[in-house]
Amino acid sequence: MEASLRQAKLATYAAQGDDASVAPLRGGSKQLEYRDGDWLDRDIYFGTIRFVGQEVVYHADKSIWSMAYSGGVVQGLVTSEVRALYAFLRSALLQAPADMPLRGPPTLVDGAHTYNCSVRGTLTNFTGHESITAGGREVYALQLSGGRLA
Repeated sequence: MEASLRQAKLATYAAQGDDASVAPLRGGSKQLEYRDGDWLDRDIYFGTIRFVGQEVVYHADKSIWSMAYSGGVVQGLVTSEVRALYAFLRSALLQAPADMPLRGPPTLVDGAHTYNCSVRGTLTNFTGHESITAGGREVYALQLSGGRLA
């Protein structure tokens, strides 16, 4: 499952942003999907600056794993800062660890931005926090939790 989960992340939002969207099942949402044989990764979220979502992995049409997440950009950033922030976030997500492909690496620094992702647990049962700082202040934060369903 880890390899399929990582490949889904690399092929959807991290690489293409919202351009990876398919027709959503729920009104007002964005939906990303990646299929590899019997594996399907479906990520549905609401919002852009602040958002909430759920990613579900299916094997042979049975839901077997899920991650819920919520967070986003802190108030007060201008549009150009938000674009740069999400571009940096996508670059971090492209570096999802092979053994724990939930989000990005534990730490990534690029110019003024620093990305951090800390996760407790395993893919079976986990919680975590993702953040980006710029100029020493937190400009983005996300909470995540989930695990195996079967």
